Amino acid sequence: MSRTEPAVVTDRARAARASPRRATMPFRVRVRRSIPGILSVALVVFVMLVLFGPIIMLAVLSFDKSTIIALYWQGFTTQWYHDAWSNSDLRSAVQNSLVVAVIVTAFSMVLGTMTAFAITRFRFRGRGAVAGLAGAPLVVPWLMIGIGAAIFFFHYQVLPGMFPLSLWSVTAVQIICTFPLVTAVVASRLARFEGVQEEAAVDLGASRLQVLRRVILPQLTPALGAAAIFAFSWSFNNFEIDFFVGGYDQTFPVWVYSELKRAPNLPIINASSTLISAVQVLMVIVAWRLLLRDDTADERRGASTVIDALP
Repeated sequence: MSRTEPAVVTDRARAARASPRRATMPFRVRVRRSIPGILSVALVVFVMLVLFGPIIMLAVLSFDKSTIIALYWQGFTTQWYHDAWSNSDLRSAVQNSLVVAVIVTAFSMVLGTMTAFAITRFRFRGRGAVAGLAGAPLVVPWLMIGIGAAIFFFHYQVLPGMFPLSLWSVTAVQIICTFPLVTAVVASRLARFEGVQEEAAVDLGASRLQVLRRVILPQLTPALGAAAIFAFSWSFNNFEIDFFVGGYDQTFPVWVYSELKRAPNLPIINASSTLISAVQVLMVIVAWRLLLRDDTADERRGASTVIDALP
């Protein structure tokens, strides 16, 4: 026996003593214990396919020469992207959606942030009811909100002749439905915000405006950025409210619905939807990364902003 053999035997004995169960565990038991992990991976893969499978198929079919949605590949082409860019109705619908989404995001950020501050920083009678009313649009289906808003504007003739069903009515209803999302995101960050930093800045001579600008807002920057991205995406993709309240003005979701009845325009819908979906997926990833920023980095930045807030 060579000198290296005892060392090998010793290492094997140590491994057997360190994990006696694994050394003596039957094969059936090992398989049975590995089943939960396998099922978890399979569930994640299934969910990912359900979520992103249609988008991937949409992107693949947007480069197919065929005008019919089928798995039979007839050749690669970028003609549909050129046709989508040349379609004036599509450009107008996308422009309308962008204008509405920008306005809705701006108003929702202001209203949602103010509501979040009121709910998390003040104690008043009816605070729970206010929080419930602010969050109600998040649980009420958009279909019901769209139908109710259409009845409200049309049947009861709110401001007759001055506020018809148009992009303005779409913007007003979407603000009501979107600012609660901003409230939820900002309020969750404010609930984890340590008030000691504000008290320290005030004790050291900082004014309320300086505390808000140099202590609170820097801490809320990731949440505000994520809330703005989510609000913009919600507004741009909203179909129910746009369909029932938009009148004769078309947004991108309504244009897609109207063009689905025309078979020759299906490849154009695939191409335009692929571009918009890619942009929105990137926006959601950015929002997710903003929400997952390291809390320790936020604490270090918060400690430095207390000093920066001094007059």
